[in-house]
Amino acid sequence: MNLITDQNKSIAQWAMNIALKNGCSASRVSLTVANNNSFEYRNSQLDKLHQSSENKLYVELYVDGRYGTLSTNRLEKLELESFIKDGIASTRFLAPDLCRQLPDMARCYKSDKNEDLDLFDPTFFDYSVDQKLELAKATVEEIYGTDPKIVSVVSSYDDGCGAEYMVASNGFEGEIQDTAFSLTSEVALKTAGDARPESYWYDSKLYWSDLVKEGISQKAFKRALQKLGQTKIRSGKYNLILDNTVSMKLLSPLISAMYGSAIQQKSTFLLDRLGDKIVSDKLTVTDNPHLKRSFGSRWYDGEGVATKDQVLIDKGVLNTYFVDTYNALKLDILPTIASPSIIKLKHGTRNHTQLLELMHHGIWVTGFNGGNTNSTTGDFSFGIEGFWVENGIATTPISEMNITGNVLDLWNNLIEVGNDPLSLNSSRQIPSLLFENVSFSGL
Repeated sequence: MNLITDQNKSIAQWAMNIALKNGCSASRVSLTVANNNSFEYRNSQLDKLHQSSENKLYVELYVDGRYGTLSTNRLEKLELESFIKDGIASTRFLAPDLCRQLPDMARCYKSDKNEDLDLFDPTFFDYSVDQKLELAKATVEEIYGTDPKIVSVVSSYDDGCGAEYMVASNGFEGEIQDTAFSLTSEVALKTAGDARPESYWYDSKLYWSDLVKEGISQKAFKRALQKLGQTKIRSGKYNLILDNTVSMKLLSPLISAMYGSAIQQKSTFLLDRLGDKIVSDKLTVTDNPHLKRSFGSRWYDGEGVATKDQVLIDKGVLNTYFVDTYNALKLDILPTIASPSIIKLKHGTRNHTQLLELMHHGIWVTGFNGGNTNSTTGDFSFGIEGFWVENGIATTPISEMNITGNVLDLWNNLIEVGNDPLSLNSSRQIPSLLFENVSFSGL
């Protein structure tokens, strides 16, 4: 089943040619279609029902060394032609920027009709609204009314399918379509005081048949119960285990610092560090964009440049930046890829329980509550919650504490990588992580 029709493709190609015929030296056009559903139950009542569909055309214009963009959901040719001509006229008023160019076609993806990343569930339209509502309702009913401590249970079911067809005047042509299904439960509890411990759990898959449909609320309830009696402990430097549900939180600043836009603006703590050992040799990060049936999998990036497996950080050594065509020309360096697709860490040999035993004493962080990172210096501060660990066993739930430090210092203190990523179909497959000497502030 193809969401993008031949008529859709014809409109996109026609729009690109109209741009070229009316003064553009180059043009790139993307046409997207999407269908989305969202249902939410709060306790025993349906609280939200949202359904939407969308067709959208996005046109990039390269005019006399200037660059402009326009988008519309009106796809009639008569209106489109006038719209594009007006966009070209407006673009001529912008300041020139000769670094705005399409990528070299030699770097772009060449379509192979036999290639399939298995991202689209052909049964997407087989499931009725009643089935989806019943799933959301049943998720609440797993636990609602089973324990007097439960204040509320909110379940959310979401799904969507979408497709994009992209064509550019440099000869690129690409098409991708995918589906997604998710089920989430949030549970809030009451206590003798004012505290209202709450937690959530979810599952997300590309295929309906793979989606976990039972036990989501039970897992959320169990996680909320673990928060009863949260407290602070004394400030100090402790070993830290970062739970696999939140481990991307502290990797994200490191990945963000590798983007060409940050390099070009000199707003990154990884400026001029290519080829340097920047973090612990325990850290090896790869980008694996062609994993089948995985979120984030793709043959090309937003420019049409072909993706490939690559090692981003090799035993602590920074191997690459994410540099698109524009920033490469600005920096006068070779381009790479605009952004990563599926980030993975090379696994260690220990699971979460074994990491707790290895840490012996310290703090197991299971959640973050606000905070920020300075992109130029790498200094960070985050609110956290989790558990104090004694003799390898989680004992006291903790909250209202902060961790502070520097991103590079933190990752140089990485002493073990787990082997337990939360999901093998996620675009961010990061396991539990063990750090030493992390600064916590509390009492």
